[in-house]
Amino acid sequence: MTPPSSSGGSKGRKSAVPDLSSVEAVQECFRNNDYIADRTLATTLYLAINLEKPLFLEGEAGVGKTELAKVLAAALDTELIRLQCYEGLDSNSALYEWNYAKQLLHIKMEEGKNEDAKKVEKDIFSQEYLIERPLLRALIRSKDKPVVLLIDEIDRSDEEFEAFLLEILSDYQITIPEMGTIKAHKKPLVVLTSNRTREIHDALKRRCLYLWVDYPTFEKEVEIVTTKVPGAPNKLAEQVCRFMGEARTMDFYKRPGVAETLDWAQALMALQKDELDAQSVRDTIGCILKYQDDIKRLEETGIDNVVATSQLSREVEV
Repeated sequence: MTPPSSSGGSKGRKSAVPDLSSVEAVQECFRNNDYIADRTLATTLYLAINLEKPLFLEGEAGVGKTELAKVLAAALDTELIRLQCYEGLDSNSALYEWNYAKQLLHIKMEEGKNEDAKKVEKDIFSQEYLIERPLLRALIRSKDKPVVLLIDEIDRSDEEFEAFLLEILSDYQITIPEMGTIKAHKKPLVVLTSNRTREIHDALKRRCLYLWVDYPTFEKEVEIVTTKVPGAPNKLAEQVCRFMGEARTMDFYKRPGVAETLDWAQALMALQKDELDAQSVRDTIGCILKYQDDIKRLEETGIDNVVATSQLSREVEV
């Protein structure tokens, strides 16, 4: 089975309550939000919503994983809460912290009032002095309806934090020693993404529905470009997507994703190009490749040759 591929956007999002009662309805809803979702992706989303299971998205950078969570929140007309993972991320940064400066100020203000010490302690360890980080915020704000909690690039975090997430995703509750246990009234819809810079433990994956998000096919990428870059000529969109398809077969350090395709198409439109040529590729190469070694590799391969191939492929099909 061919892995699903997608990319998305936010233009034209609807505020009305969406119909997500079927896989087809999910596809249509996402299309209305400028996100092209194939049936496998739409089915996985439908199941994640109805089974209240976390969704684990894995794939190369720039294929639309993060954007999917954004569009999902828009489609459900709910809040998106994002936790950006990084090396050294700990539970305090992800869950909550006390506002120590505000607590100290309160203590100083009460010093001359002979207030009962227990009352002061109760005051400073109340929700007024609590700084909500993304995980706690997702639990608290899923009161009337579930929010979308995006745990982005989980592979960048340490294994200790990954283990810490297991408890959160199992019970959807946390215990704050000074306040007690806080449990979500409704389970937030959790989307985890990974660029696979390291393997994620099976224990975390078992709690989730898994989906590999691949680069799109040529036809799908053309549809994505014409949807996301209004006014782009079909000829230009096809040549850009064929060029990107060729580029992804090369031994780059970082192969360009759909995000780069869209950036490039928008740049070419800004330059008023209606078809691809070698000079425009050289002028806009920074939209496609982000490492000098990759740019040199493309130049050694021959930009003219890749452009000619992208144009020739289209002419042969016509």
